[in-house]
Amino acid sequence: MDKTQILRAAEYLKDRSQSIVMIMHTSPDGDAVGSSLAFYDYLLNAGYSNIHVIAPNPYASFLHWIPHHDKVIIAEKEKEKAKDLISSASILFCLDFNGFSRVNHLEKVLRDSKGVKIMIDHHPGPESGFDLVFSDTDASSTAEMVYEFIAGLGDTEKISLQAAQCLYVGIITDTGSFSYGCNNPRTYEIVARLIEKGVDGAHIHHLIYSTYTIDRMRLLGYCLSERLTVMPEYQVAFIALSKEDLKKFNHQEGDTEGVVNYALAIRDISLAVLFTEKNNYVKVSFRSVGDVDVNKLARNYYEGGGHKNAAGGKSFRSLEHTVTSFISLVKGSS
Repeated sequence: MDKTQILRAAEYLKDRSQSIVMIMHTSPDGDAVGSSLAFYDYLLNAGYSNIHVIAPNPYASFLHWIPHHDKVIIAEKEKEKAKDLISSASILFCLDFNGFSRVNHLEKVLRDSKGVKIMIDHHPGPESGFDLVFSDTDASSTAEMVYEFIAGLGDTEKISLQAAQCLYVGIITDTGSFSYGCNNPRTYEIVARLIEKGVDGAHIHHLIYSTYTIDRMRLLGYCLSERLTVMPEYQVAFIALSKEDLKKFNHQEGDTEGVVNYALAIRDISLAVLFTEKNNYVKVSFRSVGDVDVNKLARNYYEGGGHKNAAGGKSFRSLEHTVTSFISLVKGSS
């Protein structure tokens, strides 16, 4: 990381009594949760006391075991508290997102806050408006960047086992357990340091990937047997889930996490999409391989973004219209 930027950050962090807030993006994934709670733990060990972690909305139950999960303020449930903390914060760490719209209903209060806004993120195309920017699209995850940030401050000895577990969660979830986005040797060097701290990789993998509820497992089966559409001539596969489908399987936050990867696992498929109907919009999750740039697809058509091979967005049309439009887009671009 840039040493000048690190020195500026260190200057901002001198006062250990000031209010510091970590903010995650909407529908936080393992990287957002892991990097935020790792940084929370680091700040505790570094002597800060007035620190808070805010998520705009709930996240998947398979992450609820993570250290300090009980400290996370869910803004949807505690709206005024979250807004007051953001408004009064001296420093706001924006972790795993690089645009204010990614926090949805917290966007305005975050923009209007007078606190110093420090972004740490690995997605392309960071927006302006942050006071200090740490952006690295070559990093496997924001968790990896948080480790580098702490290392830049000379404080790796303050990374506890709990923080190391959080960072490990961020890295493995954003790389699909080291199956993509992790060709940089530095990623594995950092993972080695985390294991030296005492991280049990096999146990964490089990907690994340092997704790499906019966309903979640049946929903997965339903997705593949009843809701999977394959367009082999275009190397495209997609799954579309209605609110009725989700209700049928007692859907909980995070139950569709990773489902899109099953569509991408089909031989000769280079683009996979999951459409999930919500109350006021359709959530769109993209995965791809090779040169298929889903970041551009999400930005240009679905008010979203992400990485070249993993991105997401939204459609404010009906599920049926969203799917029909996508099919037309695929056919028109061939």
